[in-house]
Amino acid sequence: MTSQPLEKFNFDTVFEPTGRIIAAAPRPKRSYTADEVEQIKREAEAAGQAAAMASIANLQAQALALIAGAAQQALPGLAAVAHEHRVGSAELALACARAIAAAALDAFPQAPVKAAVETLAREIEAAPRLVVSADPALADGLQAVLEETAQAIGYSGAIQVRPNGAMGPNAFTLDFGDGSASFDPAAAAERVAEALRAALAAEGLHAEPLIPGASTPDSPEL
Repeated sequence: MTSQPLEKFNFDTVFEPTGRIIAAAPRPKRSYTADEVEQIKREAEAAGQAAAMASIANLQAQALALIAGAAQQALPGLAAVAHEHRVGSAELALACARAIAAAALDAFPQAPVKAAVETLAREIEAAPRLVVSADPALADGLQAVLEETAQAIGYSGAIQVRPNGAMGPNAFTLDFGDGSASFDPAAAAERVAEALRAALAAEGLHAEPLIPGASTPDSPEL
């Protein structure tokens, strides 16, 4: 156990045996000049201003901390809202695409068959016969169109159109012996929708990394 050194008792005023004062503590000043008063005033104002600024800075820091905390709590919700917006936008885009495609098929129902035959010209050029199975509404009048298209691409084989009631609207199949090709607008639209769903599911809430490294809930489906 260590002991602290004891301080000696000090007197404010020390006298000689004769009574003369040899040491005295400074006494507080009782009166001040105008300049001294002005100086004290300036020092007090500066000290008060410094204390006020320190208090304001402390309050600002507290407010910023509260704002940061609130934003931290809100950002996951904003990410979910952004993801829902992307899903909704994708659904709207698909609906518009389906409407446009349907209108185009209604206006030019035989165009996809003609385009398919033209695209497959190299594959079907040596086939002796081309069998086209199509939706009955599409098959009506298709023979003449396909014969005209075959003449344009130099195909000299026989073309046979077969109505098939089991096919959906504007659907058709081309069979040229060594191979075949088919088109179903409804199935194609569903494949596009499935691909978009898969992309959104894989993306989840990470397309806009509002909080890097934060865990996110499972994304909703279309």
